[in-house]
Amino acid sequence: MPARAPGRTAVRDRLRRLTAGAAVSLMVACTLNGTAPAAASADVPPAPAYEDPALPVDDRVEDLLSRMSLDDKIGQMTQVDRGALENRSDLAAYRIGSVLSGGGSAPTPNTPQAWAEMYDSFQRTALSTPLGIPVIYGVDAVHGHNNVRGATIFPHNIGLGATRDPGLVERIGRATAEEVSGTGIDWTFAPCLCVARDDRWGRTYESFGETPEIPSAMTTLIDGLQGASLDAPGSILATAKHYIGDGGTTGGDDQGDTRLSEAELREVHLPPFREAVERGVGSVMVSYSSWNGVKMHGHRYLITDVLKGELGFTGFVVSDWAGVDQLDGRQGFTAAEVRDAVNAGIDMVMVPHDYRRFIELLRGEVRAGRVPMERIDDANRRILAKKFELGLFENPYTDRSYTAGIGSAEHRELAREAVRKSQTLLKNDGGVLPLDTSAKVFVAGKNADDIGNQSGGWTITWQGGSGDVTPGTTVLEGMRAAASDPSRVVYDRYGNGIDGSYDVAVAVVGETPYAEMEGDRPGSMGLDQEDLATLSRLRAAGVPVVVVLVSGRPLDIAGQLGGWDALLAAWLPGTEGAGVADVLYGDHAPTGKLPMTWMRSAGQQPINDGDGKEALFPLGHGLTYDGTGPDEPGDPGDPGDPGQERCTAHYRIVSQWSGGFQAEVTVRNDTSAPLDGWQVRWTPSGALTIGSAWNAVLTRAGDTVVATGSGWNARLAPGGSTAFGFTATGSPAVPAVSCSGG
Repeated sequence: MPARAPGRTAVRDRLRRLTAGAAVSLMVACTLNGTAPAAASADVPPAPAYEDPALPVDDRVEDLLSRMSLDDKIGQMTQVDRGALENRSDLAAYRIGSVLSGGGSAPTPNTPQAWAEMYDSFQRTALSTPLGIPVIYGVDAVHGHNNVRGATIFPHNIGLGATRDPGLVERIGRATAEEVSGTGIDWTFAPCLCVARDDRWGRTYESFGETPEIPSAMTTLIDGLQGASLDAPGSILATAKHYIGDGGTTGGDDQGDTRLSEAELREVHLPPFREAVERGVGSVMVSYSSWNGVKMHGHRYLITDVLKGELGFTGFVVSDWAGVDQLDGRQGFTAAEVRDAVNAGIDMVMVPHDYRRFIELLRGEVRAGRVPMERIDDANRRILAKKFELGLFENPYTDRSYTAGIGSAEHRELAREAVRKSQTLLKNDGGVLPLDTSAKVFVAGKNADDIGNQSGGWTITWQGGSGDVTPGTTVLEGMRAAASDPSRVVYDRYGNGIDGSYDVAVAVVGETPYAEMEGDRPGSMGLDQEDLATLSRLRAAGVPVVVVLVSGRPLDIAGQLGGWDALLAAWLPGTEGAGVADVLYGDHAPTGKLPMTWMRSAGQQPINDGDGKEALFPLGHGLTYDGTGPDEPGDPGDPGDPGQERCTAHYRIVSQWSGGFQAEVTVRNDTSAPLDGWQVRWTPSGALTIGSAWNAVLTRAGDTVVATGSGWNARLAPGGSTAFGFTATGSPAVPAVSCSGG
């Protein structure tokens, strides 16, 4: 276990021991001098119960709550951006419970060490208060620790959705948590569990997919982030966001209105959050959007009744950036907005700037009886419980054993694996791909040699940016490394200089970075003029043209597709562009499957699986290379080989209660060939009645339970995995399971 920095409790214990030692010395000195010592000088105050890590968390919370004033409690409900603090001392003066870094809110210099020093300085200030309650620090680590220069930047969620690999996503969560821990941060505002139903939305790339099953399966990211326990080294708090329906707004309008019946809202947008709650997610962030005209930040029914009541969420609910300030449609917090949001069930308010005004307004509403004290105490119980569970009272400072691992070779190799598994081959006429390593290749396009473009938004800054924003490997660099002779890979951004002597042209084109608000595309969704001109030059040379599309969503490319020999959707791969080259050169066959339906034209938006609209490429579409790898005769992974074990299944009990339990089964393709259809079978040791199931179809064949893929996850990539779960009544004994596949 890595060494941990000494916490406030340890420091207090030392002070008590020193105080006791001083008292004994004083008594000895006074006795030698013939003077009677004062009895009080030997008294050492006992430690408060909330400082005792041996006590249950609930007991510690109640003890601490009993000692807190109203100002202490309101402070715990306040979250401030690091750059908005007028004075560092305000953390202590206003008892502020949480600090965050918004996109691009970083120390100078932007290094892991500077982040760690900044975090520790905030904690020292918070711990100077009489009760010594540590702050919890939040950051948008949404595809790696993406605010920190030099951190590993993983593919955005849309690319991870294309992998259909929950096990990979869990490993990415773990790597991200370790890098975040290395800067001291305790909490990430991830994963985004939005179900993106309109690709015009500027946050489409933050969605794992357009159907609820895909983001539900990818909630394994939470397991990676939070680890086996929150107080374990390298574990951080996860956030399920944005609750609820942000991916379904009319017209794909960011922060817009999701106009659906309650039945549709529950069917499409609620399942990923239900799965997140079942996995024990620590916090939930409320969406800016509205449901049928009512802002989510003030929606008591959905926050308190459904999330906290029906789903049984026991963590805390946090607002989005100044989201409470949007309830009345005017700028500036009002007492009514604060009252309505807190009474609706928001526990922590991301102010993030005007914290003094917010604290004043909430205090006034409580004293006037318009916000019940019970609601304030409930919010504090939820927040404090997570601080205790994270071990912040014992170990409040940065675990420096993880700092050196930020951007490590191990994590970058994991990111490269994720990149290649996300590559989605949509067209490959004449088998132009994979490229021969000795081929003479002309590379063009604005995204071929640009780390910022291939990483997308939420990279170093909020909106992201083009250029050398952080260390990594561009697609071009990866291609040159993969070629047998790097000099045979020639590059010009605009396609100038190509001629018929080249074997193939590779155009790496698509979008440039954007994030929420700036990313909505209500009109044209096609390639820009630079891309179109570059492609025209390449086609004019008369050589085969391969298009690598770097984008955060499907683009309107049907009009140009006929002139391309191959199309590879690379999504937003992050810093490890070599993963794209791995697929282009055939070191790994493409295995990605579309997580979104690909439109024929922007006029079809919204277009989704099952809506009757004719797609250019359907949900789940993805080609691989013919005549290579595991499908060749005699390959040990060939499905025709008799007796070949093609997959394995691991069955575990997630939780149990009187008379019932919840189980999860992970299915892994153990071969180097795609697995088309899998089946898991087991015979329970006793009577078993299955309640609900997710990510699989469960049936009975006599005494045997048979589970098959639910459609979207029935096909597993080589080495890929998926997971399904169910609740049941009966014996929770773990049975022997078998797995087979076609």
